[in-house]
Amino acid sequence: MSFTRYVALGDSFTEGVGDADPTRPNGLRGWADRVAEHLATLDDDFRYANLAIRGRKLPAIIDEQVDPALALTPDLITIHGGGNDVLRPKVDLDLLAHRYEQAIEKLVASGAKVVIFTLFDPGTYGLYGAMRGRMAIFNEWVREIADTHDVTLVDQWRMRDVDLATHLDPDRMHLNAAGHQYMAIQVLDALGLPHELVRDDVPPAPVLSRKEALAENVRWTKEFLGPWIHRRLTGRSSGDTVSPKHPTLERIG
Repeated sequence: MSFTRYVALGDSFTEGVGDADPTRPNGLRGWADRVAEHLATLDDDFRYANLAIRGRKLPAIIDEQVDPALALTPDLITIHGGGNDVLRPKVDLDLLAHRYEQAIEKLVASGAKVVIFTLFDPGTYGLYGAMRGRMAIFNEWVREIADTHDVTLVDQWRMRDVDLATHLDPDRMHLNAAGHQYMAIQVLDALGLPHELVRDDVPPAPVLSRKEALAENVRWTKEFLGPWIHRRLTGRSSGDTVSPKHPTLERIG
């Protein structure tokens, strides 16, 4: 299996937030760039586009990115979404899944290889713990869509071989560089493509005292959670002024 035209769709996960690289568009690298870099080594004609924008909910990803992606006639498409939806106070998961399935049908009908993702398992603690049930229900819909339409599934929920705490950005919402490297490996493995990517060697998460943990939580709330809640209350998104970092097919590597 080989690919020459890869288009990545989604939100901050696919844009690469958490994997900073000031030399790249939007100042980000990310797992999708890493996958594209490897694919570029396999074919001189390989080209890559990334239409993902941070903060996008799944309906917006579908409305804004699917048709532009298909216009690029890709032979490989990855799409991730749903995380920003399940964190909202109200969400109709059945309707969300129905819209997602319609989009996947459209992508598959193009003849491209399609890759989709479940959401990660947040465990029972922290900001995401209360949303774990919603995430699990959404993930079951994603698995059903993958089975029904014979698309490649990268099941983040079942990735138990990685310590999530050591692979997250300090914002606790996005993958760090090691996390994006890990995810690039998972995508290539799911596609059955040989590669030489290896996981980054990361130290174990520090063991904090009660006082240290409290201070860290206060810092995180002030720097990340507070601004995130303020954007939700004011109807704004972190992606309001952001453009796709690779809007057209181009060489990468």
